Amino acid sequence: MKEPNLSEIALNDFRALWRDIGGEVLRATERVGESGWYILGGEVAAFEKSFAQTCRAKAAVGCANGLDAIELGLRAAGIRPGDRVLTTPLSAFATTLAIVRAGGVPVFVDVDGSGLMNLDLASQLLQTRPDIRFLVPVHLYGHALDLARLAEIRDRFGVLVIEDCAQAVGAASGGQPVGSVGSLAATSFYPTKNLGCLGDGGAVFTNDDALAEKVRMLRDYGQSTKYNHAALGLNSRLDELQAAILLTALLPRLAKFTARRQAIAARYLAKLRHPCLVIPPAPAHSASVWHLFPVIVEGDRERFRQHLSGQRVGSAVHYPGLIPEQPAMKAAPCETAGSLAVAGRFAQREVSLPIHPYLSEDDVSRVIEACNRWEN
Repeated sequence: MKEPNLSEIALNDFRALWRDIGGEVLRATERVGESGWYILGGEVAAFEKSFAQTCRAKAAVGCANGLDAIELGLRAAGIRPGDRVLTTPLSAFATTLAIVRAGGVPVFVDVDGSGLMNLDLASQLLQTRPDIRFLVPVHLYGHALDLARLAEIRDRFGVLVIEDCAQAVGAASGGQPVGSVGSLAATSFYPTKNLGCLGDGGAVFTNDDALAEKVRMLRDYGQSTKYNHAALGLNSRLDELQAAILLTALLPRLAKFTARRQAIAARYLAKLRHPCLVIPPAPAHSASVWHLFPVIVEGDRERFRQHLSGQRVGSAVHYPGLIPEQPAMKAAPCETAGSLAVAGRFAQREVSLPIHPYLSEDDVSRVIEACNRWEN
């Protein structure tokens, strides 16, 4: 039963975001409209430059969405039809869909206690599988994988790494930013992301100028110059309007948004005490940006979510089904390397609590109280 006098604490609050940035969005819209240039113009170029600096990368290339960003990264890196790509079973489906669309065959390996790809299992598998040419890890929940370990695996086995940073822009491992180990990295600007636009958008970033140029060509029909199609590319361009909004209204707020997420996470970590709610630990040395705040429910997950709903606290599940078990994967070749038991536990028991930057201190207290008072 819902408490009648309590306001709803949503998983994301886009109305609060609009109240904060609406004026700047309208000014950006007017600026683009008056320019008369709507595709691949000055706004995209300016945003790409600023975003690359944020990621501490040499270059960034805007595209239509995060799915395309991963596919563009794989294709620019030279994936061939049938190439095996080691990846995680616990992520948004787009991670795997990009691999399949690029012609690759996903090979799934289990996750660790943080919910991220188990790099020890990945290393063990690569010792016996020289046919695996690519590795697509995901910095899930806003946590950074152990980048030193990832670099060691890259160098030891000669795999090409494309990092999925859609949930972790700004995160770092041992001071090293996510996206810096892979040949390229991909991100999404879907509205729920830590840096999200007002629609769809994405980007590839890299320290390799030649690869960046390949991505620029591939995103625009494979054109090297106008009407000269050097490759079979995509139509995957970040438009001027979303670039302008990202550049002037959202990217300048990213540091503040990140600090607020980290402060909320710190309170949850300190105050959540229910014995049936287990917080997966962040990886060692991860400076996490907390895109999500997952808990593992040792009990009836739906009863817990119903309890939160009764207290007018929103929640979600990320992700309720492992990728290789999705019906769509019956039509695509893929492999599973060993047990996916840990990933399965996340799929069966994970619940995400609200952790957006517009939560008030009272909101955070209500979430903590609602969790701690659950009668399992």
